[in-house]
Amino acid sequence: MRRASRGPGWPRASRGAVAVALVLLAGCSAPAPGPASTSGAATSGDGGGLAGTVTVLAAASLQAAFDELAADFEAAHPGVDVRPVYDGSATLATQLLEGARGDVLATADESTMATVVDAGLVDGAPEVFTTNTLQVVVPAGNPQDVRSVADLADLASSGGHVVLCAPQVPCGAAARTVLTAAGVSLAAASEEQNVTAVLTKVAAGEADAGLVYRTDVRAAGDEVEGVDVDEAADVVNRYPIGVLAAGTRTSADQAVERAFVDLVLSDAGQRVLAARGFVAP
Repeated sequence: MRRASRGPGWPRASRGAVAVALVLLAGCSAPAPGPASTSGAATSGDGGGLAGTVTVLAAASLQAAFDELAADFEAAHPGVDVRPVYDGSATLATQLLEGARGDVLATADESTMATVVDAGLVDGAPEVFTTNTLQVVVPAGNPQDVRSVADLADLASSGGHVVLCAPQVPCGAAARTVLTAAGVSLAAASEEQNVTAVLTKVAAGEADAGLVYRTDVRAAGDEVEGVDVDEAADVVNRYPIGVLAAGTRTSADQAVERAFVDLVLSDAGQRVLAARGFVAP
């Protein structure tokens, strides 16, 4: 199983990860996608089993859950290789619009998915499979004693380093909705292209606080703490998933792609997501 985990700097990327990432980067640099790769074709193995490769483009916040789902899927279908690629939803959408290839797309909000649907790159209607909300994230021990969104703004105005996702990224759009609901504004020390980058800076002590999904706080364990804020409860990100259209997929057959989406939507898939802190829609 090869994991293509796109994060800040792509740390310790395997050859498989680089290979999958290059599929995306090629789409960004080329004027149009090349012919679909036959190596990714989905076929039926002996006894009608699934076989082939499925490239799953997913929001960075889904990494822990989708890595587990990919392993479960491969265990159930030994002839299948699942290749996840994680990044900010807006980045993935932009790459697809510029000609990159993939088989399944899962974004952290419906508006980003809509841009891909409107371009005719999704086969059928995407389905919302989970939801997420934001928390303030601080280093372990909460050294700046951040307890509210107002505290976050005060910290930023007094020289503290508060990081947010960029406004075009789902977590960034949600963060600004939370700030507006709290009646505050702040100048972020940096604006990151995905939620993992925000979390990484706080965990490394490069930032004093940020706004990330509660699932990311949970996945980080003891490195950070999450602070619930009232305004975040009403700002819910709904995550859709869909199979990409024939001209965008790396294979002509939808069997593997549909089966993976079905796993995500199934009771088993929902249990995996719930264990990571996601909430059913």
